[in-house]
Amino acid sequence: MELLEAIVLGIIQGITEFLPVSSSGHLEIAKWLLGDDVNAQQSMFMTVLLHFATALSTLVYFRSFIWSILTKRKVQYVLWIIVSMVPAVFVGLFFDEFIESLFSRNILLVACMLMVTGVLLFVSERNFLGDQRLGYGRALIIGIAQAIAILPGISRSGATISAALLLGIERTEAATFSFLMVIPLIFGKMCQDAISQDIVITEPLSYYAAGFLAAFIAGLLACGFMVNIVKRAKLSYFAIYCFLVAFAIFLAILLG
Repeated sequence: MELLEAIVLGIIQGITEFLPVSSSGHLEIAKWLLGDDVNAQQSMFMTVLLHFATALSTLVYFRSFIWSILTKRKVQYVLWIIVSMVPAVFVGLFFDEFIESLFSRNILLVACMLMVTGVLLFVSERNFLGDQRLGYGRALIIGIAQAIAILPGISRSGATISAALLLGIERTEAATFSFLMVIPLIFGKMCQDAISQDIVITEPLSYYAAGFLAAFIAGLLACGFMVNIVKRAKLSYFAIYCFLVAFAIFLAILLG
């Protein structure tokens, strides 16, 4: 991986993390186009590292909301987030090696999962009610959607926001909860890898630092803009984009 490639991957992560188009899927596409020929464990580490950077940018963007949760002791909201983490934690603990194997330029899987993301976005837009509140049961269902979105190509924000909308949760609340619920998981994954020493570093630290900084800065600059898009724009626009990218991949595979 060259320095420029790390920066490109970081920018892609920073922009696509806040849109329902699968940041992990776009990272795999970028690696495929750039010819980044690393093994699955290395690819997974870079993906988690870039997600960690955008998690930090999310913390900065939502700092006032997070501070209000902590200072006003909104225990219930914290508990909802904890409940939403359970399915992804289960998958991560018991299927970690299998998940890592998927992050090795498995571009056909990415295309198929982008199609799934597109369908989810179309369906959720047409079943939007918006008169329900978050609760433990709904948080768990949204968490299941997040666990499924570990697959590259299924948008995490797209899956969780779609699940929330299908459950009747208001769009703004759905978007906010979607972006906040992933932060503990990313921090947890980084801590788990550090403790288990399951980190494969084959490039100079400057390469990883460049990707990290690019993802953080891009995410910080784009976060507010992207959140507003998710709140206001039609999800079908993103669904069409996912379909087009998937078809382009299928075509490239056939012609290649």
